Amino acid sequence: MAGGDAVPPARPAWWRTSTGITVLGFALVAAFYVLREHYAHALGLLPYLIILACPLLHLFGHGRHGRNGNHRQSAGAEGDVARSDKAGLG
Repeated sequence: MAGGDAVPPARPAWWRTSTGITVLGFALVAAFYVLREHYAHALGLLPYLIILACPLLHLFGHGRHGRNGNHRQSAGAEGDVARSDKAGLG
């Protein structure tokens, strides 16, 4: 076994480290107490959050399809467009 063939171990994700688990635990406990104390306020905002989610999902939920230039029209479709332009339809 050659000395240069060793692959260094991959670093674990941040949330899998002991610090990440501790921070996430404190965040969950804090979120529980904040929501518990302000339950009425949180439920009062729920309809607005659903309405706000609609445009955000529209903007960020489509996965950027069609923006990378890989979606090209077929030759038949381009010919159809050219024919409709000549006929005065487009």
